[in-house]
Amino acid sequence: MENKNPNPPQSPTPAVKPVSGPRRVPVLPVRDTVLFPHAVLPLTVGRESSIQLIESVGDERTIAVTAQKDARLDTPTPGDMHQVGTLATVHKVVRMPNQSRFVFTEGVERVRLVRFVQTEPFMIAEVEPLEAEQPESTASIEALVRIVIGQFQQIVSESPTLSDELRTIAANIEEPGRLVDFVASSLPFLTTEDKQLLLETPSVAARLELINTHLAKEIEVQQLRAKIQNEVQDQVQQSQRDYYLREQMKAIQKELGEQDEGQREIEDLRKKIDEAGMPEDVKKEAIKELTRLSRMSPMAADYSLTRNYIEWLAVLPWAKSSGSKIDINKAKEILDEDHYELKKVKDRILDYLSVLELKPDMKGPILCFVGPPGVGKTSLGRSIARALGRKFQRISLGGMHDEAEIRGHRRTYIGALPGQIIQSIRRAETNDPVIMLDEIDKLGRDFRGDPASALLETLDPEQNNTFRDNYLDVPFDLSKVLFICTANMLDTVPPPLLDRMELIPLQGYSEEEKLHIASRYLIPRQIKENGITPEQIEFPEDAIRHVIRHYTREAGVRKLEQVIGTVCRKQARRVVEGKTEKLVVDRDILKEFLGHIQVRVETEVAERVKRPGVAVGLAWTPAGGDVLFIEANKMKGKGSFTITGQIGEVMQESMQAALTWVRSNAGRLGLQEDFTKDVDLHIHVPSGAIPKDGPSAGVTMVTVLASLLTDTPVKPLTAMTGEITISGNVLPVGGIKEKFLAAKRAGVETVILPMDNKQDVEEDLTPGLMDGVTVHYARNIEDVLEVALPQFKAQPVPVAEPATAAA
Repeated sequence: MENKNPNPPQSPTPAVKPVSGPRRVPVLPVRDTVLFPHAVLPLTVGRESSIQLIESVGDERTIAVTAQKDARLDTPTPGDMHQVGTLATVHKVVRMPNQSRFVFTEGVERVRLVRFVQTEPFMIAEVEPLEAEQPESTASIEALVRIVIGQFQQIVSESPTLSDELRTIAANIEEPGRLVDFVASSLPFLTTEDKQLLLETPSVAARLELINTHLAKEIEVQQLRAKIQNEVQDQVQQSQRDYYLREQMKAIQKELGEQDEGQREIEDLRKKIDEAGMPEDVKKEAIKELTRLSRMSPMAADYSLTRNYIEWLAVLPWAKSSGSKIDINKAKEILDEDHYELKKVKDRILDYLSVLELKPDMKGPILCFVGPPGVGKTSLGRSIARALGRKFQRISLGGMHDEAEIRGHRRTYIGALPGQIIQSIRRAETNDPVIMLDEIDKLGRDFRGDPASALLETLDPEQNNTFRDNYLDVPFDLSKVLFICTANMLDTVPPPLLDRMELIPLQGYSEEEKLHIASRYLIPRQIKENGITPEQIEFPEDAIRHVIRHYTREAGVRKLEQVIGTVCRKQARRVVEGKTEKLVVDRDILKEFLGHIQVRVETEVAERVKRPGVAVGLAWTPAGGDVLFIEANKMKGKGSFTITGQIGEVMQESMQAALTWVRSNAGRLGLQEDFTKDVDLHIHVPSGAIPKDGPSAGVTMVTVLASLLTDTPVKPLTAMTGEITISGNVLPVGGIKEKFLAAKRAGVETVILPMDNKQDVEEDLTPGLMDGVTVHYARNIEDVLEVALPQFKAQPVPVAEPATAAA
């Protein structure tokens, strides 16, 4: 094996004469090194062939030193050698204990290997000198030489491994070619390929350019290295300085009997943990994190994260309840004071309070108020909290997509926080608040998770006593919390979640109920909010009824309150303008302030059902009940049946069932059996821009077809609802109170309902609410037609005579 000395000395004169023509010399292959002319290079020779070569050197002691192309080869062949090497003189050979040789060689000149004449036991080749192309002595060459010398001296002065004597030697070399060889042989950072390229380049000017490029690159690397070292050293010195100062400060504070800020913070957290009343397993986790925090430097990245986590554990009300005494009578007064009617809801809350007084450790119920907008679902939750003497927290679930909003993020995330449930508990500062989950039917779902599924644990009394937030990662008892959910409709709520809640429907309000609500709640509130006094404005009962009938059409009272607020603002403006006399609101004032009436309830139904083929159905919507006009027409054709009005699949099937019943009972209606042969029928449900679906308009569709085909108008001011079968039965439907209120708002005097919905009417509709409206119950379609089409007389169904047995 052959190695090089990283700093080979230079010889002022060669030991042998240069080659003048081709001559044969032994070739010594070396690994990872290049010998330059005029350089002395110690080599360790270990290969058997190389040892024989050194032993056979004669008095001339001349060899050719050539680098291998691949340093990993142990037995190189002529093809594995570079074609340019250096003619060298062997000055001294030292035998080593391991039988290898330590050889001192001195480069003489560049030579080219022309032809190998021997390969065993070692290689011998004919070599010829490689003539150098000397540059002309120009200013550019002189400048390049000075730059090379200056850069080399700078590198030597900044390098800890290079001797300062090299700077003086380089400055005394006058020949540019020899200067390049000296610099190249002295620099340890040059690769074997770089040195071999310098050796093979005949042009001295090109060698100067190459070595100048390498020197400039090395200077840049040294500068970057020095910069990095200085920065690191400054950081280390600053850290050491801070450490020493902190240790000195600790020692001084210890002598003075004081604690540093970090220790005070640790002790404050420890005191909070002791006072929090945590369960044992949670306290154990908190103490563990606190011990870990006390060992951390305040400058550590995890310090603030760990401190925030401990603070969350310490401030949660683990054992703190509202502690208020239950007073059933007072709670009933508060509920009646805040809301009119809503008997079912109030009874359910009072039942809960009664059981809670008898069994203080009972689990909180999970209630869900379902009803149209504006009926007071959200305000009712606040009223319940006031009646119970508890804190109230509201979480809006509308549009929530991320499951982490419920359960929180894990602590590994930057900016992680507990979910909305735990945050609400912290804000309430008690473990038994009333938490309202508003708009639970509008939860979203996407790639971030399903919040509805995350609520399954929260809203299950059997599981939420060990609710585990992702951020806290310890169980928290939610069983004492009274959860109240609100929804406009239940179609979008997943069945497992629906199963965990106790549903309490809130139907729309009748005109009488709206009148009481406006008088007792809405008008006083709007008068107060708009800066006027009761002495400056008065709403007579007739004006309120006029607003309810002709300026609002809703199940709740939100729009009604907005209209009342508009009137109050108009009066506030009059007061500011100097008109201080009391304003008594009447129909003329309402027309002046609000414009023309927007709903013509008394005349719309009567006008539209004058012609045959038009009937009024009743529909349920998330905003409450509404009347639904269904129109039919016929024309000459070939028996086609057209359905329009943005109808859903279920409603289309109801229309098909209605037509099937009419065709199958044509004789009983006084029609020909094949009446559809030359007639095209068209059923349309306005308004065409509103999607409609459901089976409850089945009886209305049969009535429309019967009215059209018999040319009989439907009884004026009559509305109906009910699902039909093709055999003629009328099936029950839902939303009876909302539909009845919609019919009454529209001025309907006769309502036809399924017989099976009679119990809903008796339970949900009071006698006062039904004043002025006649309700008819139908078991089959004939019952409907007898009421809706007064001139209808069902023809008897022919009975087939019994067949006589053949003799």
